Amino acid sequence: MSALLEVADLRVTIGSTAAVRGASITVNKGETHCLVGESGCGKSISALSVMGLLPRGSKRETTALRFAGQEIGRFNEREMSRLRGDRMAMIFQEPMTSLNPAYTVGSQMTEVLRRHRGATRVQAVDRAAELLARVGITAPGLRLGQFPHQLSGGLRQRVMIAMALMCDPELLIADEPTTALDVTVQAQILRLLATLQKELGLGILLITHDLGIVARVADRVSVMYAGEVVESAPTAALFAAPEHPYTRGLLTCVPVPGKVRRDEPLGSIPGVVPRIQPGFTGCGFRDRCAQATLACAGSIPRQQAGPDHATLCVLHPGWQAAA
Repeated sequence: MSALLEVADLRVTIGSTAAVRGASITVNKGETHCLVGESGCGKSISALSVMGLLPRGSKRETTALRFAGQEIGRFNEREMSRLRGDRMAMIFQEPMTSLNPAYTVGSQMTEVLRRHRGATRVQAVDRAAELLARVGITAPGLRLGQFPHQLSGGLRQRVMIAMALMCDPELLIADEPTTALDVTVQAQILRLLATLQKELGLGILLITHDLGIVARVADRVSVMYAGEVVESAPTAALFAAPEHPYTRGLLTCVPVPGKVRRDEPLGSIPGVVPRIQPGFTGCGFRDRCAQATLACAGSIPRQQAGPDHATLCVLHPGWQAAA
């Protein structure tokens, strides 16, 4: 597979918080790469930094930020605006704050195609209606004339998904795209994304906290904690042999049919994700880790736990040799 998106050593500082600390992520063409972790781990900020949509007061640094082989890390706002919504698109987590309440669904969807592809109004309306139908919205012609507040949360989320697909992007960044949907519709949306991926060779960076979704759709998984990618591996390898204590903790929180007894408590990870200050060293998980040692406060080299499987932990057998 050829790399569609390459992010190397991404660092994002927002005020006095180091939101992302040296994260590296690669998404190949036709691949679904899942970014998982608790809220506050830096998943959404990483995605927004790729799209050039960081909030004011943020500072982004990276060794490389390439899309389809082109370095986009130094693009100005005009260059990024030509790329966003066209070749790379994003499904945002909060559709009510992402959709403009002053404009109809149709006007917001058609603007994307008319701006980037020069489509006529009729062509754009037809395309918008087609995509609304594909994401499971009945009476799409009627919905195009409605405002966001007239739709339920689930319908607004599906509108966001349809809008992101208007120009058949090469890369789709989906930030919790099924959060507001019930289980049945969630499965429909995931199947739709899988179908479009096969048809278009779409690369998908899917942000989620649902390991059930990860197990079903991901080709590769990156686990984030406190702004770092603490483990990255093909999906099967990660679920079969998780190396980082945080990854193992996440997996113990998931009920497994046939293995977890009815009255048996689920696993949990004590504490909360810390707020990391610039200059922080060591493992951000050490205060919550039952296996932490003094070495966890020092520099931690990335270790290979297997073919294409990397972890950031001093507990890995290869750490002593590399230290």
